[in-house]
Amino acid sequence: MTLVLGALDREVDALAAALGDPVEESALGRPVYRGRIDDHPVIVSRTGVGKSMSALFAQHLVDRYAPKRIVFTGVAGSLNRGYELGDVVVARDCVQHDMDVTAMGFELGRIPYTDYRFLPADPALLEIARAIRPPRGRAHVGRILTGDRFVTDAGLRDRLAAALDGDAVEMEGASVALVAAVNALPFLLIRTISDHSDGTALDFERLLDVSAANSLHYVRELLARL
Repeated sequence: MTLVLGALDREVDALAAALGDPVEESALGRPVYRGRIDDHPVIVSRTGVGKSMSALFAQHLVDRYAPKRIVFTGVAGSLNRGYELGDVVVARDCVQHDMDVTAMGFELGRIPYTDYRFLPADPALLEIARAIRPPRGRAHVGRILTGDRFVTDAGLRDRLAAALDGDAVEMEGASVALVAAVNALPFLLIRTISDHSDGTALDFERLLDVSAANSLHYVRELLARL
C-alpha cells in the first residue's frame, strides 16, 4: 500500500477523487481516503502545513496503516533560476534549511548528534520518477529545502540556494522524509513550482490546480511502473 500525502486539501483532492472503491475514514480529525488507483492500493490524506504537523500526522498514519512507501506531493517555491512556474521537481534529496545548530559546530541542516542531514529519495522510486514527464511544464530532479517559513524574499531565497545548493523550497517534505527514514520506508517527494520565492508572480490558487494534475499523473505513472 502506498501512502500519498500533501499539506493542503487542494493538493490531494484530485488524488482522492481518482480512487476506485473509496472508503473515507478519519484520523486525528482529518479525512483519510482508502482505495485503489488503477488497481493499486493507496491511502490519500493531507497532513496540514509545516514540519511539526506533517511529521506528526505522517507518523500516525504509518503506525495505523503500515504502508510500504510514502509519496509526498504539492507545491514549492523555486530557488533554481532555471525553473519556471508549473515545472515539476522530483527531489533527489531534501533537508531542513532551518535546522541551524551551526553555533555548536554542526552543519546547517544537520539534526544534532544524528546522521540525518540530506535525506535521499528511495533510489528505485527516483529512477522511475526520472522517466515520467508531466502533463504540462518541464521535469527536473533537484534538492528540495524544507522549513517553517513561506519564502517571499529574494535575498533569503538566494542565501538558501547558496548555503544548501537547493533548487526548491517548501514546508513539509524533509520532515516527512525523516519519518520515512526512521521507519525504514521508501520515500519520494514531488513538487510543482508555484512561485519564485521572491514575492512576485504568485498565482498560488491557479498553481494548486496545476500541481494537483501533476501529482495525480506522477502517482498514477509511478504505481504503474512499480
